[in-house]
Amino acid sequence: MAKKILVIDDSAVFRKIISVHLKNADYELVEASDGVDALNKLTTTSVDLIVSDMNMPNMDGITFIKKVKEDPKHKFIPIIMLTTESQPEKKKLGMDAGARAWLTKPFSPEELIETISKLMI
Repeated sequence: MAKKILVIDDSAVFRKIISVHLKNADYELVEASDGVDALNKLTTTSVDLIVSDMNMPNMDGITFIKKVKEDPKHKFIPIIMLTTESQPEKKKLGMDAGARAWLTKPFSPEELIETISKLMI
């Protein structure tokens, strides 16, 4: 059975790009447009890993991670931040909130898939 990944980004185009690469690597995808949408999807869908942008309307990626980590049902889901943010302070905020990896856009599909593979062990 394919592992399921929740992809969160306010850009539909970017979600599509990620989805194409991950589907080609045999992952099943759930898409969300921001943190609020993602939390709603987590109430009805079980996922094995989350890939989240940082800067989104309604709920940013850091707030989303904190909310996920507060929930006993979801706190052990690995989260990858995939964002344009590359400043060390932003990365520290994300990692302190509970992200397990940080990738910057533009990204290499191979790097994303390799990072996912490492976290899915």
